[in-house]
Amino acid sequence: FTLHAVVPAPNTILKGVRKLAPGHSLTVDMQGGQIERSYWYFPATRPEQPISDGEWLELIHDALRSAVRTRNKIADVPVGVLLSGGLDSSLLVALLAEVGVSDLRTFSVGFEDHPDEKGSEFEYSDPVAQRYQTRHRKFLVPNSEVLQRLPEAVDAMAEPMFGQDAVAFYLLSEQVSKEVKVVQSGQGADEVFGGYFWYPRMLAETEGTPLQRFAKHYFDRDHEEFLHTVSAPYRGEDYTSAKIAELLAQPDAESFMDAVLRLDVTTLIVDDPVKRVDNMTMAWGLEARVPFLDHKLVELAARCPPELKLREGGKYPLKAMARGLLPDAVIDRPKGYFPMPALKYVRGDFLTFMREILESRACRERDLYSRAYVDMLLAAPEMHHTRLQGSKLWHLALLELWLQRTVDAY
Repeated sequence: FTLHAVVPAPNTILKGVRKLAPGHSLTVDMQGGQIERSYWYFPATRPEQPISDGEWLELIHDALRSAVRTRNKIADVPVGVLLSGGLDSSLLVALLAEVGVSDLRTFSVGFEDHPDEKGSEFEYSDPVAQRYQTRHRKFLVPNSEVLQRLPEAVDAMAEPMFGQDAVAFYLLSEQVSKEVKVVQSGQGADEVFGGYFWYPRMLAETEGTPLQRFAKHYFDRDHEEFLHTVSAPYRGEDYTSAKIAELLAQPDAESFMDAVLRLDVTTLIVDDPVKRVDNMTMAWGLEARVPFLDHKLVELAARCPPELKLREGGKYPLKAMARGLLPDAVIDRPKGYFPMPALKYVRGDFLTFMREILESRACRERDLYSRAYVDMLLAAPEMHHTRLQGSKLWHLALLELWLQRTVDAY
């Protein structure tokens, strides 16, 4: 409940189950002996020879173009792009055209509007598809289908995933898999190039330890609130803060922001956006490739000064690259996602659905949550959001639904 459902390796949410850390290999011999090795580590420090801003932009453009080209070449089937209408996926379309790909297929999904938020970003994805003359498909999903299909998406989750766009990826992948078997997707750009709104806030934070500066702008809940969230048997030490402090203190990071961005790329991204898109696409036999996480590009970006990456609100190298390739409206728009207002503004049938989960016999017998905390969220669900603007009620309901369908079912 602190790191947006991320449980850093080697731990998992299930007792007795461990997972291999990112960048590691595990060798098991015939006698059951195990050897775990780290095979990838990169510094987040500046090169010995100074590099100008212009040179950085050129190097990053070349590296990303190469990553896009490589992930298209190794496919022996047509490749599409999951086009959200944001900068990252739109830039993939532009770069695929730049390396000579023709007859490109693009796919977008949208949902019902909410009075406070639009449910689709077609106004941004349509101009990109038109500019590059892609074979573009749009899918508009009604709220009734979201609610009906939500348990299917949860069944496809290896671990609980709080990201609201998981269901969007699941429903989009179902349709895309009928036309192509490989897609390129924009996951990783925000972590590698500092695109989230909380990075500039962390950079501006000058007081406190690295952990305090990070937690203030990222943690979904501080430990005190966590202790009020769960029932007495599940209360314990603040293991999350200790783990994050340890990771931020790893060597070869030149500054606090270098350490933060490397933590995101090597730890947090693995169990949140990357696992989310992988689980949701592979549920339909669709392979998602992520050029922004090409290891050469990641290593290069880690050496790039954070101040350059965070310029103009973040992802400055990508914004500079996109000028002339994409409409300015796509480049300069606020950071967006596959919007799903129904899961952010919990009302009507969705509120009833979550209430039934959290008041079910299984939930009460599990006794994971403090009933007072659950009742507080149910009484005013739209009053309780995390620092990253996630619904706290959705977090509790999603975990309980996952436990019922994944653990209780067996």
